[in-house]
Amino acid sequence: MSFVIALAFTAYVNAADVVDEPPAVPVGLDAYRMWDKWPQQRIGVRAYMRSTYDRRGGNEGADASHFLYQKADDFNVTLDVAGPGVLYFARYNHWHGSPWHYVVDGTDTIVRETSTTNPNKPVEGSTFEPKELFPNPLAWTWADTKGADLSWVPIGFEKSFQMAYSRTRYGTGYYIYHHFAPGTKLSQPITAWDAKTPPDKDVLELISTAAQERVSDWETAPLKGKRRLQGPGVLRSLAITHSKYEAAAISNARLRITWDDRKEPSVDAPLALFFGAGVFGNSIAGGGGQYQVMSFPMSVWYGTDNLVLTCCFPMPFFKSATIEVVGADVHMAAHVEPLRDPPSHVGYFHATYKDHGANPKPGSDLVLLDTRESEGGGDWSGSFVGTSWIFSHNANLNTLEGDPRFYFDDSKSPQGYGTGTEEWGGGGDYWGGRNMTLPLAGHPNGAKDLKSATNEREKIESAYRFLLADLMPFGKNARITLEHGGENDSKEHYETVTYWYGAPAASLVKTDELSVGDAGSETSHDYHSPEASAPYELTSRYEWGVDTLKGKEVFPAESDRGRTTTGTSEVTLKVRPDNFGVLLRRKLDYAYPNQRAEVFVADASGGRAIADADWKPAGVWYVAGSNTCVYSNPKEELGATQHVVQTSNRRFRDDEFLVGREHTRGHTAVRVRVKFTPVTTPLFPGTPFPEAPAWSEMRYTCYCYVMPDYRP
Repeated sequence: MSFVIALAFTAYVNAADVVDEPPAVPVGLDAYRMWDKWPQQRIGVRAYMRSTYDRRGGNEGADASHFLYQKADDFNVTLDVAGPGVLYFARYNHWHGSPWHYVVDGTDTIVRETSTTNPNKPVEGSTFEPKELFPNPLAWTWADTKGADLSWVPIGFEKSFQMAYSRTRYGTGYYIYHHFAPGTKLSQPITAWDAKTPPDKDVLELISTAAQERVSDWETAPLKGKRRLQGPGVLRSLAITHSKYEAAAISNARLRITWDDRKEPSVDAPLALFFGAGVFGNSIAGGGGQYQVMSFPMSVWYGTDNLVLTCCFPMPFFKSATIEVVGADVHMAAHVEPLRDPPSHVGYFHATYKDHGANPKPGSDLVLLDTRESEGGGDWSGSFVGTSWIFSHNANLNTLEGDPRFYFDDSKSPQGYGTGTEEWGGGGDYWGGRNMTLPLAGHPNGAKDLKSATNEREKIESAYRFLLADLMPFGKNARITLEHGGENDSKEHYETVTYWYGAPAASLVKTDELSVGDAGSETSHDYHSPEASAPYELTSRYEWGVDTLKGKEVFPAESDRGRTTTGTSEVTLKVRPDNFGVLLRRKLDYAYPNQRAEVFVADASGGRAIADADWKPAGVWYVAGSNTCVYSNPKEELGATQHVVQTSNRRFRDDEFLVGREHTRGHTAVRVRVKFTPVTTPLFPGTPFPEAPAWSEMRYTCYCYVMPDYRP
């Protein structure tokens, strides 16, 4: 084993320094060009992944064509959000749904794909249209991905965003967007997408460059045992080389990295899975220069004689880093740069490996990561930045129907809910049984079926998904799960690596909670809602997996109490004066459609009296749709839009609203007023939702954004 490092520290922030403000958040195209800020805390930012998933928990239509509502037969809404934000990612299955409506702040722009004109005769080499607005490598179509149309082009909006499909045949998709607490320091202001300006060339050139191509002058020197780096520093690249003729033999050797002498390594994963390949040795035929993984942060490259593995995730440490490969003799090289961030601004890089074994537990999602169990548990704040996984050791692609579900900061509703495993990996239709590698998603290994596998390595099916602009921040904990098979019924052997940044301290702290319908709680929080209904009890479920599997109940229903109102509700909640904004979470009854309210906030510190002039507008709180959706999945490509009404038994939902620091900083309590503003959009023209519009409130929970208190 060998290793060389560059230590040229010129400046850094001392680990004991106290910093009063969070770091600025890269937004828009800056989220790519400022990729060195990957480890930084995103205080005041929330990420959400919405999709066309089967609302009843199954896999109807392969999780396609479940629409929030239909405004017209050629305007079927899949995403509807209010407030400022950025859509960072959209995925469609082929051209299905195209032409797509991108409605930014009320302005509708048609985005389509070149196979739209005649979908029964798809066009090879297809592109998004307008092509100049969706160029490679930020956008790819099914011709490249073997099944999906993908866009990582940032779409900013200042007030609202809607996405709608003109056609509904196999209308599957998922989308990742960010909301920002007002007053959060951003690298640039959020501006509405103008549907005219192409992405900047410097970003396109950057994302086009694989990890290996961004590292040069790999010198090596003999090394045995562990290598210890002295900090503070940022490990900007790590390269490992080995004979390509013995590549398969090191697939399961373990890479271990321990930061700052912590008790457990933060990186502990098999080499092949860590670098996104799943297994080595299937790309060595022929001459050199072949990539098995050609992604932005990771690459696996077979040269004339060597296998070269490269990782470019920035990895900060404050005192030391201990790096070792266990189970193989390899050559290693690293590039280390000065660390200029204090501990409160960044998180350690993690790669958490799980071997889920053969025959996973029926009915239960695979838990890829639960930060409450990581390195001794406790609170963690940081960002979820990707996964690499093996989903079969037996060349079985049928397990790919499993949906990813992500939960952050105690939420019982998934803030991320996808449509399937291969969709998460950037493919569609099981990648057509073929392999592909893109900057941020890929299926680098695995035969199309068992008969096609020529050796044991080709039976191993792997995929990867990296999150950069579309990373998912958390302030207290993260729980990353994946459904195995369409109803958690797969018997395949899964192995997973979850990539995340985290500091062992909270940046989101719970400060108060009101249980609506509980007399004591209402009194202590001065709850006032003159037009509210009497408290009612609801027995229902959250949107998780299937309720029953093979006749056995998986998720029992639970009961809670709450109220509805068509007027105004007020509540007083405790906050920390040193907050950088507040996250309000509301448990609601999702049977009531398109719940919208204007939010006002006033200082209630010390029980002070509140005058009319004290109320300040804080934004619009809106959750689109309900537990009733419209299903439209005609058999023909150009089949007429259908209007199949479906109501699920999942009425509980946790929803979130961000309050800016201008309303909360320096206060010990705030008074929150929500004024119901009804949305009368029908389920589809001429057909109302089953329930009349109303504002539902069962619980309000208050979390404060703070600086994480971590000193290594």
